Amino acid sequence: MQFSNFKYLLVIFVFANTTPWLATSAAAQDSRPNIVWIIPDDMSANFSCYGETAIETPNVDRLAAEGVKFSNAYVTAPVCSTCRSASITGMYQTSIGAHHHRSGRGVRKIHLPPNVELVPKLFQDAGYYTSISGWPPNGRLGKTDYNFEWDESVYDGSDWSGRKAGQPFFAQIQTLGGKLRGKDADGWEKVQSADEKQLGNRIPDSAVKLPPYYPDHPDIVRDWAAYLDSVRLTDEMVGEVVARLEREGIRENTLVLFMTDHGISHARGKQFMYDEGLHVPLVITGPGIEAGTLRDDVVEHIDIAALSLAAAGIAIPENMQARDILAADYVPREAVFAARDRCDETVDHMRSVRTKDFKYIRNFLPNRPYLQPCAYKDEKAILIALRAAQKAGQLDDVQQLILREVRPVEELYDVRSDPYEVHNLATDAELAQRPELAKELSEMRERLDIWMEETGDQGRVPESEEMYDSDMAVYTQRLADPKFDPAQLEQLLENIALMKHWAAEGN
Repeated sequence: MQFSNFKYLLVIFVFANTTPWLATSAAAQDSRPNIVWIIPDDMSANFSCYGETAIETPNVDRLAAEGVKFSNAYVTAPVCSTCRSASITGMYQTSIGAHHHRSGRGVRKIHLPPNVELVPKLFQDAGYYTSISGWPPNGRLGKTDYNFEWDESVYDGSDWSGRKAGQPFFAQIQTLGGKLRGKDADGWEKVQSADEKQLGNRIPDSAVKLPPYYPDHPDIVRDWAAYLDSVRLTDEMVGEVVARLEREGIRENTLVLFMTDHGISHARGKQFMYDEGLHVPLVITGPGIEAGTLRDDVVEHIDIAALSLAAAGIAIPENMQARDILAADYVPREAVFAARDRCDETVDHMRSVRTKDFKYIRNFLPNRPYLQPCAYKDEKAILIALRAAQKAGQLDDVQQLILREVRPVEELYDVRSDPYEVHNLATDAELAQRPELAKELSEMRERLDIWMEETGDQGRVPESEEMYDSDMAVYTQRLADPKFDPAQLEQLLENIALMKHWAAEGN
């Protein structure tokens, strides 16, 4: 089988041959591969096998050397619950009504369409032992964060050690990833002290090279250094998982897939449609995977659902939107799609389409600022520093981009020459100078329109006020607990009122 080049979410998958498994054959059951997903939160592709030079990540690098590395893997949502709802079903979150972050948590619930099953249930029905845990496993189920009602019985336990002798397993390992660094200096010191204890040193601020759209502010630099240290700890965890598989003598029959749930949590990363929020590492190694393979075609994170089922010889549901990107007859995607809708209390509506050469973003709420009020992000020291630098007049034009009070309706980037996505080509001035861009812009618009129509994008209809209020009640009740600062609840209530005000104005 041949392949070409290809947050805190780490995924290890175990693949098998594609021979269909017969329930009546114990021998066939025992020979099927294990599937392991290691999924860290809030982490971009800052691994040395992806070109990161400030740190070394030998364990993820080893997986890449032993298997296939995808250089153009993208999530369909730049925030955890919507992304996880998509990956665990192999469906776009916009198609199953799970597109609003942390939705369906109140009295009003979200139910999956009747023909959509969770991936662990499909494995379970095929005789696999299913588990989900943190690392190391502590007896509790790991992070799920699905935006719909589901039955916990789809997981047999929190660790694959609970399986019957010889029973293949599908295991998910969910880790904190980029969340290890916290939101301020206390969190930065905690993760960097852990690195000193476990690895012998910490990443110095001098090793940090920020993207050009962030200022060289001490807090932003220190945060990025702590983030890189969280990447190092994550890499160590990957090594521990692989070492356990080797000790148990099952590594050769285990497909290991490493991936994150979305990019780094930063101003222009998590929750946004730029590559910092959407581009993720994807490395797969195991039975049938040719070592040292590189793939540069664009793939979507939901594809891990289909390829995992296929590796185990389990039929992929006909309605599943994920594709088996490892199949011998796989036809590469021409484009990948993503959506951002409400995140916590903050209402938003964005869609994007990306090819290997161009990124197109449509902002359906252009009269709102990029960094709308959001209690979760606004308490981060890096956002506080960014806004302080703006107020002090210390930002250049590129660093001002994410702080704009309004947005263009459309954004188009040539990601080959502009990988940081700072030069919007969808402007009258650009189109006048480069007429050939008009054709590209038209084609990207059409791609997005067709995708929204064909996939039944439920975000085309605004979330009802009843559903919004139902979910916001969960947030406000949590912050009403005396252990929280009353100012946090006050700020949340102000944000909710502002969202409703803007909606009433038609913005």
